[in-house]
Parts: sequence; structure tokens; C-alpha cells
Amino acid sequence: VQLQASGGGLVQPGGSLRLSCAASGTISSTSTLGWFRQAPGKQRELVAVTYGEISAKYGDSVKGRFTISRDGAKNTVYLQMNSLKPDDTALYYCYALDERQYWGRGTQVTVSS
Repeated sequence: VQLQASGGGLVQPGGSLRLSCAASGTISSTSTLGWFRQAPGKQRELVAVTYGEISAKYGDSVKGRFTISRDGAKNTVYLQMNSLKPDDTALYYCYALDERQYWGRGTQVTVSS
């Protein structure tokens, strides 16, 4: 399984971005698929994950601002990020958990005026 992320970039505070992560190879429809992030000097933290196509979990710092969605037919997960703050600046990693863990290469999100 390979995870290909896209959609990062530079945005002003209060702006929006949409990240996409496509999983290639065989991945179960019940797998966990989502996003973590890591800012310089900080630990990697949960942003949002989907459990199959049934439920989702969000990190406390993004609740109410970020929305995760999943297209099972495309094995793709999306992260809509609204009301972005400078504290959201980080390298965002796509993550999958099926029979084992998989990590994608990070995509940089920078929130700055």
C-alpha cells in the first residue's frame, strides 16, 4: 500500500485548504485512514482519522474547523481545513492502518500572513 498526499501549501490565517490522500494497492474498506501532523520541535499528533466509512475521530485542536471524508470507491480520504490558524502550520502525514501501519510522505501546510 502506498499513500499519495496532495493539497498542501501556503494560506493566510482564516483561510482554507483541502488535502487529499489516495491509497494505492489493496486496502480494506474497514481500514483506518486519515491524517497526523508534526510541527517543528513538536510530537506528531492526530488530526483526524476515519474508521472504515462509518465514523471519524478528530484531534481536540481541530474540532469544529476540520472535516474528514472518505471515498471508498477511490480509496481516498480528504481533509477540509477551514479557519486555519498559524498553529496549524505543520507537515501533514497521511496514515493508514489495515493489517499494518502505513505512512505517506508529508505535505507541508503553512499558515502565515
